[in-house]
Amino acid sequence: MSRGRRYEERKLNLKKVFAVIIAIAVVIMFISIIKGILTKEKEQAKITSKDYFVIFENNKWGVIDSSGNKIIDPSYEEMITIPNSKNDVFLCIYDVNYETGEYKTKVLNSKNEQILTEYEQIEAISNKDINNNIWYENNVLKVKKDGKYGIINLAGKELAPCQYDEITALEGIKNTLKVIQNGKVGILDEEGKEIVKIQYTDITNLGKDNKEGFIVKGEDEKYGIVNYSNQIILEPKYDQVLKIYGNDTYVVKQANKQILVKKDGTELLSAGFDEIKAILKSANDEIIYTQNGKYGIMKTTGEVIIAPEYEELKEAKSEIFIAKQNGKYGIIDKQKAIKLEPQYLSLTYQEKADLYIAEKEDYSSDIIDNTFSIQQAGILIDFNDEKGYLELKQGENYKYYNFKFEEKNIVEIHASNTLFKSKKDGKYGFVDKNNKVIVEYQYDDVTEQNSYGYAGIKKDGKWGAIDQKGNVVQEPTYNLEDYLKIDFIGRWHLGKDLNMNYYETR
Repeated sequence: MSRGRRYEERKLNLKKVFAVIIAIAVVIMFISIIKGILTKEKEQAKITSKDYFVIFENNKWGVIDSSGNKIIDPSYEEMITIPNSKNDVFLCIYDVNYETGEYKTKVLNSKNEQILTEYEQIEAISNKDINNNIWYENNVLKVKKDGKYGIINLAGKELAPCQYDEITALEGIKNTLKVIQNGKVGILDEEGKEIVKIQYTDITNLGKDNKEGFIVKGEDEKYGIVNYSNQIILEPKYDQVLKIYGNDTYVVKQANKQILVKKDGTELLSAGFDEIKAILKSANDEIIYTQNGKYGIMKTTGEVIIAPEYEELKEAKSEIFIAKQNGKYGIIDKQKAIKLEPQYLSLTYQEKADLYIAEKEDYSSDIIDNTFSIQQAGILIDFNDEKGYLELKQGENYKYYNFKFEEKNIVEIHASNTLFKSKKDGKYGFVDKNNKVIVEYQYDDVTEQNSYGYAGIKKDGKWGAIDQKGNVVQEPTYNLEDYLKIDFIGRWHLGKDLNMNYYETR
């Protein structure tokens, strides 16, 4: 008698097992492929993000995208304005009467369709920095209806009604619009909110942004200060308010004499100097002043800390000053001890990086740490305090360093790039992230790949361009020797006037 089983043993179905294994392998392979595609697309998106640029061709103006494709054919006599490069809002001027100054405006999108047609006139709001470089308020447009001005956003939403006699940017300050209404001046932000009441005869900025407050002028020709919330900081009772402030103290002028005052109007210092040049950030009661054309430091009590014997004096950090003597710059401390001999053409302190950049007569630079030791030297190509690196040309080589002065690989610095310039036997080419040669060493000079994937290539004295895969999109035919910056979008190269920021072919 055979022994009975408590259960039936199941035999493996090998066909099913193999099918499952193959299915899993296919899924894994599919996931890997998708991941690879997404990674590649993500990297490519970093390079080819959509932007728009003004172009100039055959004495006419048009628009291209960041792939170099023509969006608006060059057909306009006047330069097209693009307030925000990431928005397809293109402002065109036409039918200009140069005798009367009259003109018409229209707005086109990337389909060459006219948009925002309900206004008599639409313009970008121009602004400029301390170097007179022009830029535009990139989120708003000035519009005109029934002879009055208002503001809209780039989508056409009304932010401030057309009720003002004029709207301009407060020079050098973002998100701050000066408006005039019935002869009075006030300030709006870019959302149309009134941040300074329309009740003054003039307004200007106090500092480098609108958060520092505003110098206002009343009907009686007297000046004071209001803050971003329209609160009076300094009563408008002075002949002049200078853009010198710190530690709740301000420099004003009365009867042609500078006075240091607190925000409640209390006078702190009015004698012992010719001019107050700065209020120290690191000391509540000290100023940089001049006497007989020389710079020194004194307390608000009048006590002299550093006698006026320098041609220039500027606070770098607490108790450390950049000083100029005999036409050259160096560094001293508050006790006048020389930390760095005055030997440089110029000297600046980079607060974020806590280092000094000292330019020499040959226009190369010494990079100096916070102990006043020279850590690197060369021609400064780029200083990027956002990404935390600097680029130096040292001899024939371009090198990158972080702010600890550690040399960095170019792949670490430009992580989203697909190509990296490389030099061999006196010629330039391009390699990928794995140092594989993609573009052979055949060029006399090249540029690094820009954020749109293009790089400049120079051969026999002429410039052209390659794309992110190393394909030549423009043979080297352009003579750009007198151009300050070499940059390409497809076959288009950056124009000579950097302030205008346009691309051209020739």
